[in-house]
Amino acid sequence: MSVSATRVRAIVRKELREYRRNGSIVVTMAVIPLIFIITPLIDIFALPASAASALRHEHVLLYMLGIPAVVPAVVAAYSVVGERQQGTLEPLLTTPIRREELLLGKALAALLPSLVVSYGVYVVVLAIVELFAHPAVASALVRGPDLLAQLLFTPLLAGWSIWVGIAISTRSSEVRVAQQLGTVASLPSVLVTACIAFNLIHATLGLALGFAATLLVLDGVGWRITSAAFDRERLVTGTRS
Repeated sequence: MSVSATRVRAIVRKELREYRRNGSIVVTMAVIPLIFIITPLIDIFALPASAASALRHEHVLLYMLGIPAVVPAVVAAYSVVGERQQGTLEPLLTTPIRREELLLGKALAALLPSLVVSYGVYVVVLAIVELFAHPAVASALVRGPDLLAQLLFTPLLAGWSIWVGIAISTRSSEVRVAQQLGTVASLPSVLVTACIAFNLIHATLGLALGFAATLLVLDGVGWRITSAAFDRERLVTGTRS
């Protein structure tokens, strides 16, 4: 299967313009990270130096992987049903663009701002911890393996959430319903990352590699399955299969 990079780039540019014009998406990208960082940061600032030894056995900042698990799913859930409600999907589906190209473009457009938000918020949190937490606590929280895990798993989690969100979007008739379902569908990923962050699931190199490989496979399979289930006729006519 050949994919036209030109067509994919055109979809990405169109989607990014739409995101900039859509206030609800911008608000979503701003509010969700705040939910993940405000209360935990307050708790971290209150920790005494004696808490550092216990923190070294946990990976507390990995809870922030919940951001790339939730934000992309909500954004991607808008991608098809939002355009359908605006009446711009039908003309797009009459063009020669293939469904694989269309969905890949929409996925990449959801991925780019999600990565910017996820990495940007993470850097800000690291800076705040270094500046305001007790030095011993900051040293226990900010560690090389955790930084590497954040760097690696952010795009992998975001990719999986995006394909789930797009799949939901193609089957939904309302944006709000699609976004609510996308949020619910992302909760298992959030739960797993939270369990690892607080050492309920013991983090090992083997677990990390296995988790990364699984997400990589799921990202590829998600594209294939979502493309195969993409029904142009149903989306144009508005009928349900």
